[in-house]
Amino acid sequence: MPLKAPWPLPLTLLVLAATVPAVRAQANGVPAASAAGIYTCIDDQGRKITADRPIPSCTAKEQRVLNKDGSLKAVYPPILTAEERAEKEAQERKLAEARAAHADAVRRDRNLLQRYPTEAPHQKAREAALDTVRVAMKASEARLKALEAERKPLLAEAEFYEGKALPPKLRGQLDANDAAVEAQRAAAVQQQAELERVNRLYDAELARLKLLWAGAVPGSLGPILPQAGPSPVAAGASPIKPSTLR
Repeated sequence: MPLKAPWPLPLTLLVLAATVPAVRAQANGVPAASAAGIYTCIDDQGRKITADRPIPSCTAKEQRVLNKDGSLKAVYPPILTAEERAEKEAQERKLAEARAAHADAVRRDRNLLQRYPTEAPHQKAREAALDTVRVAMKASEARLKALEAERKPLLAEAEFYEGKALPPKLRGQLDANDAAVEAQRAAAVQQQAELERVNRLYDAELARLKLLWAGAVPGSLGPILPQAGPSPVAAGASPIKPSTLR
């Protein structure tokens, strides 16, 4: 049995045709015409346009909706293109990142002030960090002396083979000693660089603390920027971190 339309067919088509513009306008971010009010906008020539429904020529402009008494009812922002939306989102991300970075700087500065109300505890923390590297340096020095002591009898034995090929075992012992000495010397260089790195970090932190002690607002000083330099890890020890990075 064929279905009958609730209205005569021509009337149904007219209703559908009338609703399409409103649906399309809502999909594009334009206020629907059913929102009662007086719509106004300023076009590219500076002319004020007024209508009783959303103004199609002002989709790229801000549209203001007024009540009958002229009071402001609503404001609809311009519809952005895909490129404009992407640019706006990028700007919002940058602002959010800047706000997060500032909040983190405030938190770090407050923690710094709480941990070091004066210079004495900061110096104590510096010495504790340096002591970790100094222990590794002393261990490397002791190992170098031990290797030197181990090498003396090997060299004495090698004198018996002057002008001749050394026995494989003796040759291997000398080579192993050479490799161990080279490794310890490389470690000593790294440890010295680590000692200097730690001092640079604590120097930068102390300079920041002095400004904070003098009344600088937490978060207003930017990041800590120690002087440039190598930062290898001390052999046999974990990297030393300044208190603000803990």
